[in-house]
Amino acid sequence: MYGAIRRSHWAVYDARAAFGPHVPRAATAPGAPEVIDYRPPMPATAGADVSSADLVIVGAGILGLAVAREALLRYPRLRVVVLEKEAAPGIHQTGHNSGVIHAGIYYTPGSLKARLCVEGNQALYAYCDKNSIPYERCGKVVVATHERELGRLDELFSRAQANGVPGVELVDEKRLRDLEPSVRGVRALHSPRTSIVDFRSVAEALAREITTLGAAIRTHAAVRAIRRSAGVAELATAGGPVRARLVITCAGLHSDRLARMTGAPASPRIVPFRGRYHVLASHASDLVRGLVYPVPDPAFPFLGVHFTKQMSGEVWTGPNAVPALAREGYRTRDVNLRDAWETLSYPGFRALARQYWRTGLGEIRSDLSKRAFVADLQRLVPGLREEDLAGTHAGVRAQALATDGRLLDDFWFDHSDNVLHVRNAPSPAATSSLALAGEIMGVVDDVVRPR
Repeated sequence: MYGAIRRSHWAVYDARAAFGPHVPRAATAPGAPEVIDYRPPMPATAGADVSSADLVIVGAGILGLAVAREALLRYPRLRVVVLEKEAAPGIHQTGHNSGVIHAGIYYTPGSLKARLCVEGNQALYAYCDKNSIPYERCGKVVVATHERELGRLDELFSRAQANGVPGVELVDEKRLRDLEPSVRGVRALHSPRTSIVDFRSVAEALAREITTLGAAIRTHAAVRAIRRSAGVAELATAGGPVRARLVITCAGLHSDRLARMTGAPASPRIVPFRGRYHVLASHASDLVRGLVYPVPDPAFPFLGVHFTKQMSGEVWTGPNAVPALAREGYRTRDVNLRDAWETLSYPGFRALARQYWRTGLGEIRSDLSKRAFVADLQRLVPGLREEDLAGTHAGVRAQALATDGRLLDDFWFDHSDNVLHVRNAPSPAATSSLALAGEIMGVVDDVVRPR
């Protein structure tokens, strides 16, 4: 049933008891869901019947759209409906992505992340070439700024080699200055094939493609409940029920809530982390040529602030990582009481806070103090000054957290009968999306195959 997927990545549960025989019908009202033939920026309303389907995908981020595409390429006559609670695809994590096409340096050899990042990297380049989506192979350096970081840098190099990442090399201080004249370090890992792209453009291309292949994208269609009866799943949405033989949820920041609707375990729970970026002012944008990262600190589960070139020509600095008090809380003042309570009352979050409280306080300080934020960046680029930072914005990362406080580092899924939930799809999910979609469809082929 699982093919090449290791069982440790999949939680299988019996959802039969969770499904009742009936879902109350939601009345159609003004502002009800639209079915769109998505051609940004002005989607046109289509008249397709989406009350029943062979496959329903919840979430029109880059992964949900990639899964829909993979399904339709395998089974062109499949009836596919994508449900999206927002007004258009790719609003949240896809739309706030840093735009890096990762090469596969960081990930544990043998993990799904490692394999699917390398496979997805190549698939994404091919997709961009076919669809005339621009990208830039600007390259990336991971910089050791102190001798004590050299062991960890060597470990990253070993991982990159084990994962089959092409072209990666260790470079000395002189070569680092040739690559990035403003960056200072004692040694660095250089990945010339790490690239940048606008993932919103990729998502728009996927949305156009799947509607051309016959899928319907239904917007303003938040899912309120999922039930199962007689082998069919029925979803209660903001605009009425939708029935399907198979449901795949790619709900990102709300993935655990969708899973709990079908009786999946309460853990892992999604804990949102907000990451703030500052944009380099135009006069300082030549401080870096590509992507400049620190060596990850094993005492902290995120990568640390870094410099990220954008397709627009801007350079973003950041992000930090602070707990958000709303799952879609892009501003410090954004608070959702339900979201905040679910995070703060969760034993896993309290265990995480006990372990990383000192680092967490440092992240909060850098979030509130521009001076502290700049000080973190100056480890890599000593010539940076506060006046070199211009506008600021933020993204929110959906991080799955176990009850004991472990941050789940790999992709994680729940699968039962005719419902599959993507519970955890952290970075490099955007890079891996096309390969990950193939992995998911390989598991559910027997369910979705037209009869």
